Amino acid sequence: MRLSAEKLRLLGLFTVWTATTALDAGVGRLPVLGYNTWNAFQCNIDEDLMLNTARLMKSLGLQKAGYEYVNIDDCYSEKNRTSDGYIIEDQVRFKGGMKKLTTAIHKLGFKTGIYSDAGWFTCAGYPGSYGNEDRDIKTFQDWGFTYLKYDNCAIPYDIITQEGIVGRYQRMADAIAKLAKKSKKTPFLYSLCNWGWSQVWIWGKTQGQSWRTTGDISPAWASLANIINFNSFLTQATDFYGRNDLDMLQLGNGNLTFDEAKSHFTAWALMKSPLLIGTDLTKITDETLEILTNREILAINQDPVIGTSISPFRWGFNPDWTYDPLRPAEYWSGPSGKGTVIMMLNVADEPAFMTFNLTESPWLRAGRRYSVRDLWAHTDNGTVIRNITVEAVPAHGVVALLLNDAGSEPKGLEPLCSVLYQCTDKNGTRVGL
Repeated sequence: MRLSAEKLRLLGLFTVWTATTALDAGVGRLPVLGYNTWNAFQCNIDEDLMLNTARLMKSLGLQKAGYEYVNIDDCYSEKNRTSDGYIIEDQVRFKGGMKKLTTAIHKLGFKTGIYSDAGWFTCAGYPGSYGNEDRDIKTFQDWGFTYLKYDNCAIPYDIITQEGIVGRYQRMADAIAKLAKKSKKTPFLYSLCNWGWSQVWIWGKTQGQSWRTTGDISPAWASLANIINFNSFLTQATDFYGRNDLDMLQLGNGNLTFDEAKSHFTAWALMKSPLLIGTDLTKITDETLEILTNREILAINQDPVIGTSISPFRWGFNPDWTYDPLRPAEYWSGPSGKGTVIMMLNVADEPAFMTFNLTESPWLRAGRRYSVRDLWAHTDNGTVIRNITVEAVPAHGVVALLLNDAGSEPKGLEPLCSVLYQCTDKNGTRVGL
């Protein structure tokens, strides 16, 4: 059957208008801060590792900085369900039981999260939750978890599901909502790990509080640049209660330079992604810890006033709107409860001279001066008028600033407009011609 373009347009609008939220309970207003086991340990996890990780998060000051979740990823269970259909924890690696483990972690002041999959099996071959959504989410609640990362492997045949990825993820969203109503407990935080398929940034918010937009991250600049580039076109999807998930923080893993690690953390935090540490905390360096606990950057991520992401106002290295996985947008800004946030990202392989006119950002006004706070140096750097210039931003490095209105710019500045295009006197005389 063929439909006209107009008919398709109306059907698309109808779909958007009638979409309902399964988790309309106020959970997940701000991005999650915490830890996830996968990137550092994959399947090499046990109860001692989890408890020691929680203790390290406390002793290293990560808990104090706001990281509150300790999350178990794949491989925690037996390979087969019980005879009556339940997932059980690995009887050797988690011999004390999940409930005992989460209770111990909770006593340290943390919350706990767990992992499952919308298919027959998880990505590592353990039992998935397809067809067992109600049973599994109740098990996870009984174990003491309040956060669920939900993956997208081992999909059943179409003739079995008779639904796409939206429907398969909706099954668990409905199970979470049903359990919350029955148990009278707060619904699980639901993190959709579906690698950006089916325009998840459009439908994800009808189901959960975060949604992965790309494939898995790698501890290399090319991977970071690709993720930043892809998400630069999706920033409008992020706000309170729902946000693009750029995947876990790779600080301390791989071959990232210190400047690349700062850029990684800054972009993730200011784009309001969940911040889940994926580093072996027994090997964490003072430099990495300094990045992870930057309170001024974290405060923007956890802003209680403005929930939106920063967005590009100029691509810089490329013409605006260029899709380039290795050279993402360089000039970003956005509002916050503390002022206008600026991120300048040098995507070149060598130090770069970077400059922009203040009015290029939609959040800054012409004819005003602005105070400047450096969010990495933690210094107040006086005021700026009309433009900001940084002479040598390190290769793959970042500048993060917070600007606040400091009054009118001085009278008598020439030229009369910082941007001469259509700058006109009230008598009609064009300036700059």
